Amino acid sequence: MIRRIFWNFQYVFGRAPWDTGITPPELVELIESGEVTPGRALDIGCGTGTNVIYLAQRGFEAVGTDIAWLAVRQARTKARQVGVEATFHAAEVLKLGRPEGPALGDRFDLAIDIGCFHGLPSLDRPAYVAMLRRVLRPGGLFLLYAWGPRKMFGRDVGLTPDDAQTFLADDFHSRWIRSGEDRGHPSSWYLFERRRASGGE
Repeated sequence: MIRRIFWNFQYVFGRAPWDTGITPPELVELIESGEVTPGRALDIGCGTGTNVIYLAQRGFEAVGTDIAWLAVRQARTKARQVGVEATFHAAEVLKLGRPEGPALGDRFDLAIDIGCFHGLPSLDRPAYVAMLRRVLRPGGLFLLYAWGPRKMFGRDVGLTPDDAQTFLADDFHSRWIRSGEDRGHPSSWYLFERRRASGGE
């Protein structure tokens, strides 16, 4: 409840600073490369829907989820204004793919997370990976943007490339990692592929 109130509050007085309204070049490059063909795509922490709309415009069945219902409401309005069919849910990330979460339908071919995973407490991160197993099909791609370790509002957030690979190693293999800086702080982009089960899941 406290998390939901906090994230909704960021949208009360206008756009949250992380919600730039611009689709990042890393996502554009991935889609234009043809590595993932149009299928089902999930934006985890979609904000006001910029990337969901981008994916829908390129033939994906695009779904966005965010804990902030105010952001989701704005996302639905934006999609209607540009004439795009997309689905948005106000939901807590760890409930995705569970009975108490929103009905997402079949598993996804692509999941993206641009700023959600890195803000979770360390104790919640294994549950996040379990969520990815529920919603992403074997062979599906996971595009992740994450800050490096830092303090935010007095608590530790972010993760190192080693952290990311450690959390995901059992279920995903790394395609690439690109590390750099965001406003003077380390940050990285990651592309992972969910491992295929030996039994051909």
